[in-house]
This record gives sequence, C-alpha cells and structure tokens, in this order.
Amino acid sequence: MAEVKKIATRESYGNALAELGKDYPDLVVLDADLAAATKTGIFKKAFPDRHIDCGIAECNMVGIAAGLATTGKIPFVSSFAMFAAGRAFEQVRNSVGYPKLNVKIGATHAGISVGEDGASHQCLEDLALMRTIPGMVVMNPSDDVEAKAAVKAALDHVGPVYIRFGRLAVPVINDKPDYKFEIGKGVVLREGKDVTLVATGLEVSETLEAAEKLAADGIDAKVINIHTIKPLDEDLIVAAAKETGKVVTVEEHSVIGGLGSAVCDCLSEKAPTKVLKIGVNDTFGESGPAVELIKKYGLDAEGIYNKVKAFV
Repeated sequence: MAEVKKIATRESYGNALAELGKDYPDLVVLDADLAAATKTGIFKKAFPDRHIDCGIAECNMVGIAAGLATTGKIPFVSSFAMFAAGRAFEQVRNSVGYPKLNVKIGATHAGISVGEDGASHQCLEDLALMRTIPGMVVMNPSDDVEAKAAVKAALDHVGPVYIRFGRLAVPVINDKPDYKFEIGKGVVLREGKDVTLVATGLEVSETLEAAEKLAADGIDAKVINIHTIKPLDEDLIVAAAKETGKVVTVEEHSVIGGLGSAVCDCLSEKAPTKVLKIGVNDTFGESGPAVELIKKYGLDAEGIYNKVKAFV
C-alpha cells in the first residue's frame, strides 16, 4: 500500500495565496512578523509589493486590513490563531465584523498540534470566538485540497471570513475527481447506520480511521466532514441524526463553543439527539510533540474509537 501524502494546511494556505495572486490583482496579504511560519512568505516571494509585514502588532494589522478593504482591496491577514483570534479579537469584531468589511483572516498554528510551543500558543478557543461575531464565516479545512479550496472560496465570498490552518502535516484525503467545496456544505465521507461522527480539521482523517476500527467491531459509523463551522450545514446534520439516532462530534478545539456546541445548538432545536462531544475538555494544552499530544488528549483514531465504542 502506498504511503499517504501528508501536508500541513498552513503550507496549503501559502501556496494557495501565491497561486491566486496571479489572477486577483486586488489580493493583498498582511502578516505580523511570522511570514516564514504562516507560509505567507510564499506569496511575498511572488508578489513582494502586495505583502505587508506589520511587525508584532496584530491589532494594528487588522486595522490596516480594514482600511485596505474600504479601498476595494481584498486583504488576508495572517498570524497564529492565538494572536489573530485572541489578541486581535476586539479589532476583528469592531473594525471588520461590525462594518461587514471584506477582510479574510488566515489563522495558522491552531490547536494542541502546535506542539512544543505550549499552552500559550495552542489556541483552543478560536472557533468559539469567531462564531460569535455576526456575519463571520468560519472554516476549518481538513487537508491540503480542502485548505486551498477554502482560500479560494473565502476570496470569492464578499464579507469577513476566518480560516483555521494547522502546523502539523496531515493526510491528504480529498484528492478525488468528484470533490466539491462549498461554504456551508458538509461532506459525507462514509455512510453508516449506527452512529454519526461529525469531524472538522485534522480530526477528519483520524475519525475516518476510527470508523474503520469501529467497523471491525460491527459498528457502522457514518462520517461527515464539516469544513464550515459557520454557517453550519444544519440540514445534513439533522438528517444524519434522524438516520442514526446518535451523534459524536470530533474537533481539535475546546468542547466549549466549537463544532460540538454548534451541532448541539442545531440538534436541540431541530432534532433532539444524544450527542457526545470529543475535543479538549475545559483545560489548557501543554508543551510536547504534536502527535503525542493528540494521542494524550484522546484525539487520535484510537482515542476516538474507544470513546465512540463506549458511547454506542
């Protein structure tokens, strides 16, 4: 069996920006002294006159992007999720969200897979924070193919968008001829009748692997990839919940306020269903190798398998 190709979605982000820059002359990229890490340096090399390094001043960077958007430019602001969603939250809310400006936020190094940088950099709250801003589209792609598609979709969408990218290389799972990306539309990756597994970001590949383990035990799991947290594909989730009767959400994010909360908000109103939320349980992360942290926090395929098996 051929080895699965792995690419970090932050790499996909940088490559997508550079590619799209050829056809979108109004695309400008802003970074906060992290272009090598966020991979916007790829765009900078191709279009140095359209890349602005704002220094370690994320709040100011968002303000500059807001100003650029009022002139017709399409700015992508880039930094680690902890700084883009955390440090600059007030500017994102008031300078971008409130006036509904056409600013895109590319937030890299999200979740515990940041690894050795530790809890101060492992943003587990960004999806929750961005969901609360009216009109903000929130996306969390699962692999290289989806990350590039998300950047293009964000560019075409008029209005504020937040996209979450990761540091860790993850398997490419969407390299199929029939793959289609649409904001607000989930993707069914595996049919099943016993339980629905709803995953986002790097957890999608882990959840698919967990579903295979469950199948070996006679548990038929439906797997849905939710790349857009907001707007959520409520129709798909409600239909799946009615079909299987049990739902599990899986995310590399706090169980408070992210995908799990969005799914529960939807189902409690439209189709009351028993739900298990798998994520980081109201705690900070810690320093360590990314893969080991994912395993320790029960977010690897084995951890998901064990929790779902007990739930079902």
